[in-house]
Amino acid sequence: MSDLGEETPGLVSQLAGRTREDPDFACLLDRFVARLQERASAIERTFAEGDYDALVVLAHQLKGTAGGYGFPTIGEAAAGLEASAKARRALDDVADRVRAVAELCRRARAV
Repeated sequence: MSDLGEETPGLVSQLAGRTREDPDFACLLDRFVARLQERASAIERTFAEGDYDALVVLAHQLKGTAGGYGFPTIGEAAAGLEASAKARRALDDVADRVRAVAELCRRARAV
């Protein structure tokens, strides 16, 4: 998985260009980014509750939306979490993926 910091400059310029051209997209993007903390918290809470089925759903949703809004690293991390939770991999593996997704979401909010 690549580091969000590595792709941030390119993504910021791409997104800035797209948001200037499409104010509706800018509004949607703002809402997506504003909800990343909430999504991260929901993923962490769901994992702590041991609800792997709900974790799969949350990771799948984040995977799709993150990719659509220009955050491929978050999408890739969410895809890994989805696969790991779906396969009921070792607790440590899923926990590491939950932490990675949550950290990427929090870092993206700070950009």
